[in-house]
Amino acid sequence: MTEGSDDIQALIAMMARLPGLGPRSARRIVLQLIRKRGQNMTQMAQLLGRVAQNSRECAVCGNITDREVCGICTDPERATGEICVVQDVADLWALERGQAFRGRYHVLGGTLSALDDIGPDDLGIPALLTRVGDERISEVILALNATVDGQTTAHYIADALEGAAVKVTGLAQGVPIGGELDYLDDGTISAALRARRSL
Repeated sequence: MTEGSDDIQALIAMMARLPGLGPRSARRIVLQLIRKRGQNMTQMAQLLGRVAQNSRECAVCGNITDREVCGICTDPERATGEICVVQDVADLWALERGQAFRGRYHVLGGTLSALDDIGPDDLGIPALLTRVGDERISEVILALNATVDGQTTAHYIADALEGAAVKVTGLAQGVPIGGELDYLDDGTISAALRARRSL
């Protein structure tokens, strides 16, 4: 059984490559978009075009934005002296959903991994160390995934900041071993932030 034209098949195949979607879900989504194309598909195509053209990484923290510096970094009320270090933008967005943290962020862009030959210079670690010195940071919260690579990265950063006059903390209760922030519920993230501990 075939699903319409070659373009439709190509769209289904492209949607099926997105995280959390398989071929069946992709077919249902594409069919729904086609059925409601007047109100959904045209607007979505325009939005996708604008996002593709305008989105970039924040020059300060690495968040995704449509400006040079994101709204979190330019918000004076968030200049609390706290930086929350996360592995990627999905983790930043997960923490923002929980609304428990009102400081600023730093996105590493991954974790240290000897197997994948990813070292500190391949991540945002040097930029983080510079920010800690330049922005008068009083606390660095290491909100990294509770995986081997995440914890290795956290310990590396904690060691690198040992000589700085800054408190280094990590997430505590609520984050399961092997868990990833993007998959946790808002209450768990909030509890983990409130119960952070020194490393």
